[in-house]
Parts: sequence; structure tokens; C-alpha cells
Amino acid sequence: MQKLKDANLFRNELIPISGKLVERYNKCLVKLGFTATKLTSFSIDGIGWSPEIAEEKEQVFYLNNGEANSHAIIITPLQKGLPIYNPFHSYDAELMKLVFKTYSKKIQNITRDSALYLDFDQNIDVFYEPLDVLNYKEITIHFHLIDDLKKAKEEQLKLIETFNQDYNFIDENLHQQLISSAKKYGDLRERDINLEPIVYTSDSFFTRAFGGVYLLRNFIKPILIFESKEAYKEAINDTTYDVLMFHIAQPELMNQLKDHVIIECDLEAEVGSKRYKRIKKFIFGEALKETQHPVNDILKDKTLFKSYLNKIDVKTRKKVMSAERYLDKKKVNNNLKIADFVDEQLYFALHKPHSSLRAQHQDLIWKLLVNIAPKDVLFWYWYDKENFYENFKTWQESKKDWVIETIRNNF
Repeated sequence: MQKLKDANLFRNELIPISGKLVERYNKCLVKLGFTATKLTSFSIDGIGWSPEIAEEKEQVFYLNNGEANSHAIIITPLQKGLPIYNPFHSYDAELMKLVFKTYSKKIQNITRDSALYLDFDQNIDVFYEPLDVLNYKEITIHFHLIDDLKKAKEEQLKLIETFNQDYNFIDENLHQQLISSAKKYGDLRERDINLEPIVYTSDSFFTRAFGGVYLLRNFIKPILIFESKEAYKEAINDTTYDVLMFHIAQPELMNQLKDHVIIECDLEAEVGSKRYKRIKKFIFGEALKETQHPVNDILKDKTLFKSYLNKIDVKTRKKVMSAERYLDKKKVNNNLKIADFVDEQLYFALHKPHSSLRAQHQDLIWKLLVNIAPKDVLFWYWYDKENFYENFKTWQESKKDWVIETIRNNF
């Protein structure tokens, strides 16, 4: 992963945490029912997730109390606008944007000497079966402060009220209580630390619950797409709801997405695009095993590309060039079927969200398409970084160089 780090493509926007902030972070963890970290320094993203703590705990989603209850930790206003590197839900970034849009100034005030832990309440205490995800609708964001700061303010105000009554101003015991409160919490009289719950209404989304599930709403019927075969098999036996269900590897899924005007593909237009060139080169790169030249050079140099294209077996050659071969043959015979000529993964990878979809829906469908056919390294990196990172480890060094250069050239 060092190559990605050197190129600033690996979790390069994390915030370093040390000193007092570690103590506050641990208090949040304990309040949420988790064990404190033993690390003295680590880094966090926009939602308060730390890759170092995840590694220490050997649990990626250590901020979750089960799949139905996710949380966030805010210990610095610098978390505002930061990426969320390992979201449990596709709308997690939207939740944090809403939090900082609503309470940015209050968060800045509170985190100067305290911290917050957030509860994303979906009114679901625990999941029992895959179709429970259909109950996701409204998420209520509850805010909690460490050190019972809200309660401390109430007690401090009560002490002040008592102090101002009759002759209580001469009560030395009361003096001491006020001094102790001020030393521990500061002057809380004018501090606005009350954060009312915020309600976020979800639409279509992806959740990592049950091995990964897409829920597409606002269509003829809700559509559920499962990444886990086990969850899919369990779900199709449940006849409680009138929904369409697919496993992500089912070829008929793409036809259904087209029929519902969720995705589209103009093959002729796509073949002339930069995206097509990236996809074709990636698929070609998968076929290159032992080469005289670095894979990076082969994929970048037209002469070397043609040379090695002629060296690979005919079946693989047809696969790499299948889209262009189909378009050439279609000029002579208009009755040819795409499925008979174009490689399935190549064709799936060339699809895109339908232009009629809202921007937020388009991002979700891009993520789905990347998961169906992960062949465009740029969109793979954009829409599923953690999966991209895992696969990046398996590629040969020269191919990694091409991938990094391709991503950096398209920012």
C-alpha cells in the first residue's frame, strides 16, 4: 500500500489524534459500550472511525453495536467535511453533513474541552432477517456529551440560583461547590451545549448489513440486491413483502435495472470514451502474466499494446476487443446481438446510471455498477475505496503503477 500512500491515494485525509483527544475518544467508546483503545495515537475520518483502532480490535465496524445500531464520535471540528473511508451505510456522509450543517458552531464550542458521541437511531434495536432492511426510513440522530456536561451545566446553574437567594452568598460550602464545578467544567452559564435530535429521511441506499444489501426505492416495486448468497437465499423464501430481489451476480439483474430506467448503455458512444479505454486496458492487463516489458508500459504504449494483444490467445484477444468487434460486424449485419459478441463483464462495466436519476441516486448506482463489474479502476477507487484497496494488494507492481497513474491523471 506504500505506493498508494506515496501518491496520496490511501486514506490521505485522516486526522491524527493524540494526547487529551485520545482520552476523550476513549470516554466516548466506553459510553457507547465498547472497550477503550490502548493506542496512544491514531487517526480518524469524518465519522470518527480509525483504521488503527479497527486493526487493534480486529473489527472493521467497531463503532457498531450490531448491524442495526451504528454510531459516530466527534472530538474535533476538523472532522467537518472529511471523507468517511469505511461507511456502513451509503448515506453516512449525508448524516455527517447534516450534523455539521445544523450544529457546526455548537460542535466547535463543545469540542474545545469535551467530545460527542452520536447514536443513529433507526428505531430498530436488532436485525433478525434480511428483509428487516425495508424498515429503514427515518434515522434520528441523538447527541450525547462525555463527562455528563449537560447535567453539569444544570447543576451549576442550580448552584448559582441558590447562591443568589437570601444570604446564601456567605455560605462557604456553597462557595466551594461553585469553585469545584468551575474548575472541573469551566463557566457553563453561557455555553450552548444543547443539541436537539435531528431526523434524516432515507431513500434508496446501501447497507453492509447481511453481507451487503442495496435497497432501491421509488420504482414500480422496491428492489433489493444482495451481495451475500446466503442472505439472498433466506430473503427469497420470505413472502411478507411485495419486492423484487436479486443476487448481485445474477445476469438478469442488469436487464431489470434497464427496464426500470435505472441504468443505460449506448455502446457506440461508450466505445469512444476515456472510460472505455480504461476498462479495456484493465481487462487486457488481467490477461498479462509473464511479460518482457512492464505492464505499465504495455498499457500506455500503443505499439506494445498491439504487440502483446497479438501474443495472447485468441479467446482472450476476442474478449478484450469484443465491443469494437461487435460494432464493426454490426455495420454489415444489424441483427447481431450484443450478448453473442461482447464480453459480459466488459459490457456491464460500460453501463452508467440513467441520466434521469438524481445526483444522490446516481452515486448509489455507480457504486452498484462498480460492485457488479469492477473493471474501471477510477470509478472503483471513487465509489468503493476499501474494496479497491484490498484488490490493489493482489496486483503486480507494474500494474499498480498504471492504476495509480490512471487515477491521478483523472482527478
